[in-house]
Amino acid sequence: MNDTTLIMSFHPDLGRSHANRALLDAVKDLPGVSIVDLYGLYPTDEVDTAVEVQRLLSAKRLVLQFPVQWYSTPALLKNWQDRVLTQMYYIAYEAQGSRLEGLPIMIVATAGNTPEAYSETGVNLFSLEQLLQPLRATAHRCQWAWSEPFLVYRANKLPGSELQVIATEYRARIEQFQRT
Repeated sequence: MNDTTLIMSFHPDLGRSHANRALLDAVKDLPGVSIVDLYGLYPTDEVDTAVEVQRLLSAKRLVLQFPVQWYSTPALLKNWQDRVLTQMYYIAYEAQGSRLEGLPIMIVATAGNTPEAYSETGVNLFSLEQLLQPLRATAHRCQWAWSEPFLVYRANKLPGSELQVIATEYRARIEQFQRT
């Protein structure tokens, strides 16, 4: 592995995004950061498994960034997991998956509602952290080193000044993550 922090963006319409685009813009000039727009690469959801396996094998750290949609990840992220992780961890574990043991992973998730909406008494019934548990289970299964997620609420409603503060916090968090 080299020293690349691979940020994989799974936003279905990054051009119209407010929060995800601002977050990526905040870190795109950081040394050692490689950003990949998966929906830009695979608009028909057909993931090139061989390319993605190699991309993952070349990373020192992994960031999966996406908007939460209907309490889950976007469809392309699930498709990527099904294709790439199945290849690496079930078909070719010794040659591929085992090489990523200990890979630091961080989830960056944006949600349109408020933090209060993501609680057992809120409209969404569960916290955002609880909704991300399948990803944590995946990281555990792959023997990746889980980092606390970076969560953004009210993503499409944030005023520019708040979004700038969050983008600055995100940049600092990625810089900290790069030291892992």
